[in-house]
Amino acid sequence: MGALPVFRWRLAPDGYATRRQLRARGLRPGGQGVAAQLERPRRRRPPLVAYLYRVDLAKPVRPMTPAKRAALDRANAARRRCQECGRDAGYVIPPSLGMCVPCAYPDPSEALRSA
Repeated sequence: MGALPVFRWRLAPDGYATRRQLRARGLRPGGQGVAAQLERPRRRRPPLVAYLYRVDLAKPVRPMTPAKRAALDRANAARRRCQECGRDAGYVIPPSLGMCVPCAYPDPSEALRSA
């Protein structure tokens, strides 16, 4: 088993692309393994690494079907629903809170007014 070719940052030859570059072209790796890697040196830290895939072996991105779109809409709606009060928060609820901001940080002045 051979080692991967390593190129310096911004010096990769034509025919290689990162996942993001493939996606921008409407492609995906399509099951191929990593073909090479880029390394960007940094001071006093390990280098940044980007994995490269061969463009000629990449496949087109699969189209979004109506069923996939419906499933994605349901998943995003679930991320906006507060577990505490059950309302749609209108934004994606942070996993660190687990509930909408008004439920996580109730206003203490409102509690005094109702008492």
